Amino acid sequence: MTYQNPPMPPRKSATFDDHTLAEIRRAAATGIYDIRGGGTKRKLPHLDDLLFLGASMSRYPLEGYREACGTGITLGTRFAKKPIALKIPITIAGMSFGSLSANAKEALGRGATLAGTSTTTGDGGMTDEERGHSDILVYQYLPSRYGMNPRDLRRADAIEVVVGQGAKPGGGGMLLGQKISDRVAAMRDLPKGIDQRSACRHPDWTGPDDLEIKIGELREITDWEKPIYVKVGGARPYYDTALAAKAGADVVVLDGMQGGTAATQDVFIEHVGQPTLACIRPAVQALQDLGLHRSVQLVISGGIRSGADVAKAIALGADAVSIGTAALVAIGDNDPAYEEEYRELGSTAGAYDDWHEGRDPAGITTQDPELAARLDPVRAGRKLANYLKVMTLEAQTIARACGHNHLHNLEPEDLVALTLEAAAMARVPLAGTDWYPGKAGF
Repeated sequence: MTYQNPPMPPRKSATFDDHTLAEIRRAAATGIYDIRGGGTKRKLPHLDDLLFLGASMSRYPLEGYREACGTGITLGTRFAKKPIALKIPITIAGMSFGSLSANAKEALGRGATLAGTSTTTGDGGMTDEERGHSDILVYQYLPSRYGMNPRDLRRADAIEVVVGQGAKPGGGGMLLGQKISDRVAAMRDLPKGIDQRSACRHPDWTGPDDLEIKIGELREITDWEKPIYVKVGGARPYYDTALAAKAGADVVVLDGMQGGTAATQDVFIEHVGQPTLACIRPAVQALQDLGLHRSVQLVISGGIRSGADVAKAIALGADAVSIGTAALVAIGDNDPAYEEEYRELGSTAGAYDDWHEGRDPAGITTQDPELAARLDPVRAGRKLANYLKVMTLEAQTIARACGHNHLHNLEPEDLVALTLEAAAMARVPLAGTDWYPGKAGF
């Protein structure tokens, strides 16, 4: 009997996979590049690639139910007359009214207030709902200047000068016309129903020397009371952090490419910037080289999801973290309960492709009055506060296990890396060794 090999199944290309082929066909048919919300979907080195070394013999762990572990942080201690004191080192990132509904902005403020932390405005100005329900509100000063006015600068508790964002460093964001309601249009002083693009750079300065002048102007407007943050995307973290600090920033916010966005080109989200993990140590090094580490606080954002992520960022030298995507999920976005409606949009719960289109079934990334009414800001605020509480408890649990009575006592020596890439980026030893790529003396 002659044996015949079964026919081999056809092989698909790793380079030209199904998604790539579909995108080529879409681009060929429309002549338009893809725009979407959310963050990068490609797999990148992440904080998950680090592990903590719990205490045993060489270090003494703390008893979780008997010994306290502090979590508080004060931001803006360098120059501001009124630095802001937070109960936890987890803040809410800037997300605009326009990209989010008024109820969503209110929910974020309520949740942050219950947890004892700050929330941030975003492109398009400050809403009364947000200010009224946020004990500590950071006002973003963006290149677009949409909604910017001296009154709101003074109403804020801190000011964040946005130079770049992790999802699109070097590029401006977008807000599609279907989300430009009468109220959004009035706040931005732009036409209703017309796509809006935010500028990629500030109109009145071109570099760090001009930024120093701008920071001085903002301090004069606010009588030197408000801490001044500078937010940069994760592109050249060493130099960008150093220049921001030299320009007079009280706080540097560094956003890696795992951070999200309301809407921008997919090619930006997937191919511009650096992973958050790769950005932390160079930024810390810049502040250390200037003798400003801990004097200028460093806030890390981009893909932070859990208390473990918080603890790892702090162990690598950050003072606090900021969350955006995770906060939206906590208040109810991309809930599988709306799966049928997400499918009608050509999406699915967890894909985040629908955020820029203004038809969010959860009532969060929309300006549709009927959809926005689905979100109860009181209940959503409580859910966010619960999530922030869990994150904080997780971070405390890790710190105690490593023998520390405050989150900010965590240090790089508490960490090892699982991969060569993570070891090189975090500058901590590869697990089972005392070596990482680039370590002096090797």
